[in-house]
Amino acid sequence: MSSEKIVAEKRTEFGKGAARRIRRENKIPAVVYGHGADPIHLSLPGHATMMALKNHGANALLELSIDGKKQLALTKQVQIDDVRRVIEHVDFVAVRAGEKVTVDITVHVVGDAISGTMVVTDANTLTVEAEATHVPESIEVSVEGLEAGTQIFASEVTLPKGSTLVTDPETLVVNVTEARVIEEPEDEEEAAEGETGEDEAEATDAE
Repeated sequence: MSSEKIVAEKRTEFGKGAARRIRRENKIPAVVYGHGADPIHLSLPGHATMMALKNHGANALLELSIDGKKQLALTKQVQIDDVRRVIEHVDFVAVRAGEKVTVDITVHVVGDAISGTMVVTDANTLTVEAEATHVPESIEVSVEGLEAGTQIFASEVTLPKGSTLVTDPETLVVNVTEARVIEEPEDEEEAAEGETGEDEAEATDAE
């Protein structure tokens, strides 16, 4: 995983009001935790940060320039406004090259099981340990040609090189089942005719 270089500014004002002012300047409030140091509160350039997170996913690795010093930071949480869909705040954890980190990686199911089956993803993420600068962006699980009744557990998933499984090996990741058969609803015309016949019979009885 390559790191995106971002120039960050330290901030001394906190609270909702300060955060709103930062966002009005097209910047994003953020904080970096880790290595036993006090949290570093920052403001990041809005567009550059948004593109970095978009391109590198949930575990994006950024190289932050803070007062001229470089700090590798692994994305841990991104808060997004539900209505405007803009980034409100980002939490990072400070890391070093060669350091091992524990992260949740998204599972991507690829391929097609045989006809007449339904593929259910029971685990959307797997927790792995990996080197901070080589965190995989996703984990692929192939269901190509699998039959109904096939189950894939965490222990059977091929992890990217350098990653170690932390999730319980017996966790069900993918379950291939028989496709559900949906009964066709009664023909609308027949139903309408039936209702018309009932209406006419009721009218005759009334006479």
